[in-house]
Amino acid sequence: MNQLVIGLMRLLGHLPLAWLRFLGRMLGWVLYVVVAQRRRVVQTNLRLCFKSLPQAQIVALSRQIVVRFAQSWLDRGWLWHGSAALLRRRLQITGALNELAGLAPVVIFAPHFVGLDAGWTALTLNLPRHFTTIYTDQANQDMDAWILAGRRRFGSPGLFGRADGVKSIVAALRGGDPLYLLPDMNFGPNESLFVPFYGVRAATVPSLSRFARLGRAKVVPVITRMTATGYRVEVLPAWQDFPTDNLPADTALMNQRLQDYIDSMPDQYYWVHKRFKDRPAGEPSVYE
Repeated sequence: MNQLVIGLMRLLGHLPLAWLRFLGRMLGWVLYVVVAQRRRVVQTNLRLCFKSLPQAQIVALSRQIVVRFAQSWLDRGWLWHGSAALLRRRLQITGALNELAGLAPVVIFAPHFVGLDAGWTALTLNLPRHFTTIYTDQANQDMDAWILAGRRRFGSPGLFGRADGVKSIVAALRGGDPLYLLPDMNFGPNESLFVPFYGVRAATVPSLSRFARLGRAKVVPVITRMTATGYRVEVLPAWQDFPTDNLPADTALMNQRLQDYIDSMPDQYYWVHKRFKDRPAGEPSVYE
């Protein structure tokens, strides 16, 4: 079954992008209706983070979020199987590319927008540096192998497993390999800090500040936006005065700046994730 899905994705990758996005819209509408539990997660997240948004807008935005999620998933057909020439036409890199030049240690802050794999592919395809990231193994071996192969297509990147430990990651970072880091999910209460996210205390790993300090690296945000012609990958200027010696303050600042990025395209953030799953002691679950 999994091989059939992977084969279908490979075939879909050959479709014109407009057709694929149309199929993604249809799939998103179906998922929105059928997967009621995930729909409730999206709407709960939106109510917590956009308290002034009327219910009708919550519903409309949640539907669009599921559509974007489905479209981005189908896009992996051409991201992971299309030619390099096709990818260069559909992936536009803009912004402060000078921040990624040379061999200076860099931690790339890559939030969980739907274009996260497009951003990674654009960097590894077009820039000469050896990029690294942290990878979580998938339960299904076929899907795991497919995802790993897709993310290793270009530039011989390094994918660290969570069991590899911090030392290997920091050594690569100090050696000049930029770390593509996605720290803005709820990864459990262990080693997380509860800092505000849209005014709600959220379990947040302080890995952005920690890796930047350990690697003596600057932090460069890379924001990937889905467009009608593919994706636009914007490299933003490095953050000034970051990191500091105050881990909670750095982590809260990360969430604050993330909010600004989300506000520019709220329909493309991973609201399908239970961002507030873990609560501070004494607070009830928000997803019941």
